[in-house]
Amino acid sequence: MMTGFRLNLAPVKEPLGFIKVVEWFTAVFAFGSCGGYAGRNVVSVFCGGGVNETLNATFSYPFRLNQMLLVEGNTTICNHTVAETHLVGDSSSSAEFFVAVATLAFLYCMAALLVYVGYMHVYRDSDFGPMFDFVVTSILTFLWLVCASAWARGLQTVKDATDTAGILSTLALCKENDVTCEVTDFASFRSLNVSVVFGYLNLVVWAGNAWFVYKETRWHSQKLSSQGVGRGTVPAPI
Repeated sequence: MMTGFRLNLAPVKEPLGFIKVVEWFTAVFAFGSCGGYAGRNVVSVFCGGGVNETLNATFSYPFRLNQMLLVEGNTTICNHTVAETHLVGDSSSSAEFFVAVATLAFLYCMAALLVYVGYMHVYRDSDFGPMFDFVVTSILTFLWLVCASAWARGLQTVKDATDTAGILSTLALCKENDVTCEVTDFASFRSLNVSVVFGYLNLVVWAGNAWFVYKETRWHSQKLSSQGVGRGTVPAPI
């Protein structure tokens, strides 16, 4: 059997290869819309009878909010001395997991496409290639389900921690009788919302791809063979 590289773009025109191209793009959009994010909410502090102040609640990937400073130590605001205050919450585990799965999927798509366009004759002449492809595709489908769900919950945690209610519960100054705090300028969460959408879109695409990869395995061919034997024609009586 010849095992050398043979360029053949035909598999890309088939569902098996075309879906891998789609997966490559959706993985790029998934980790690109999450991994490069940085945002800022502006908190207006209204002082009763004094000069109003503004604070910046800045946050970015990987969203370790408890390490992001809201107020520097011993700062005087509205005639009150405020201790060093950080945002509350940590969504880094779900965000990093999401980006890691997207990156892994991106790399696997590149490797699979290389095999499809250059070594498809080896891929289809062996049992190992399609079976390995199916197992990895199934694992990544499950990982997309887990990471997209975890990141959707993590994103909600970020939104809750940086909105007005979250700031009120975090900053002790806002509980004073003569002080009112409100988030007056919100960061755009559009790209993060898009990342969640692409997470679930990847789940759907990879689940569909698992079927086409399964059709390349001997498990599918054996099933068809057994069905063919079971439905064989009965000899006519003599």
